[in-house]
Amino acid sequence: MNPAIDGVAASRGGDDRAALPRLKSELLELNMGPQHPSTHGVLRLLIHTDGEIVHSVRPYIGYLHRCAEKIGEGCDCRQFVVYTDRLDYLAPMNCNFGYVVAVEKLMGIAVPERAEHIRVICAELQRIASHLIAFGTFGLDMGAWTPLLYAFREREVILNIFERLCGGRMLYNYYDIGGVRFDLPDGFAEEVVDFIDMFERKLDEYNTLLSYNKIFIERTADVGVLSVADANAYGCTGPVLRGSGVAWDCRRDDPYSIYDRFEFDVPTGQGEMGTVGDSWDRYMVRIREMAESCRIVRQAVKALPEGPIRTPELKKIVKVPAGAAYTRTESSKGELGFYVIADGGATPFRLKIRSPSFSNLHVIEKIGPGQMISDLVATVGSLDLVLGEIDR
Repeated sequence: MNPAIDGVAASRGGDDRAALPRLKSELLELNMGPQHPSTHGVLRLLIHTDGEIVHSVRPYIGYLHRCAEKIGEGCDCRQFVVYTDRLDYLAPMNCNFGYVVAVEKLMGIAVPERAEHIRVICAELQRIASHLIAFGTFGLDMGAWTPLLYAFREREVILNIFERLCGGRMLYNYYDIGGVRFDLPDGFAEEVVDFIDMFERKLDEYNTLLSYNKIFIERTADVGVLSVADANAYGCTGPVLRGSGVAWDCRRDDPYSIYDRFEFDVPTGQGEMGTVGDSWDRYMVRIREMAESCRIVRQAVKALPEGPIRTPELKKIVKVPAGAAYTRTESSKGELGFYVIADGGATPFRLKIRSPSFSNLHVIEKIGPGQMISDLVATVGSLDLVLGEIDR
């Protein structure tokens, strides 16, 4: 029997149950986005709801498609670096890193030690800047305005550092095939260490302000629980996978560049506030990863050697030997893969980009049903999506 009818019948003594009309419900089709403020870009979610409960959710993408892979097949390898900035536009340095590592693997060239250290420093500062946006916007999704102001305050310092380094504040085009484009300005190392000293203290403020806030915990604990089996089935990586308790990080478990020289931990979800793999766990992994990035930056700055910043024998137009190479690097969103096929010319024959946000997004089809609409907003926010790398 329908519980709603049973309740009314009980209030009337239970004798006139047959006289009550049968209640009917049908699914309501709703669009969340592409203009909805919680969709973190140009994303459309087609939702079928039964009242406030989500019955099914299906993501629709493509609103930001720019043919990046095809463009990569029409310009030489060095020219395409600037396009990688536009993939995850909140972590351009990480995208630069992933692409140049793939081309260098195909060419079989070694990168100078100084350039490798500079790359790691920039990549980890960029990871912090990206996670700060995740922290601030997730708080905003949950109704907290102040964390966004805190996040942009600290992120501004990182952008100032990058601006001194390469002239850009959002899109950098800094990494180059065989090294980096510019050497460090005077006082760069001291400026980075000063930021790390300041930022590590700020993490405690973030935890007091948001992480352990009672209302925030109630909005995110036991919400959007992602099991290890579902995370693997959908190809989730990065903080989304680690939030489910899987300690997998390319920097440690499949190291590239010089990451194998540094000591750092891989934070995972522990189910501290609810079930392992919930929205709070995914959020907290990013907070703790920022502390680990600080550790890596300190070590890289301390070990920073003198020397060249680029492989000297490379010409202006790089010709790549015929062959194929696939590399994966740990971007702020997860594993970023580049598959490059070369035919011996200056332009790739085929370029395929494996976007971490693409897989992380589609798991919403699995964990979204059964939630309330407000909890779906929390789940989407905890995935930290950027549509630039999803649509490409």
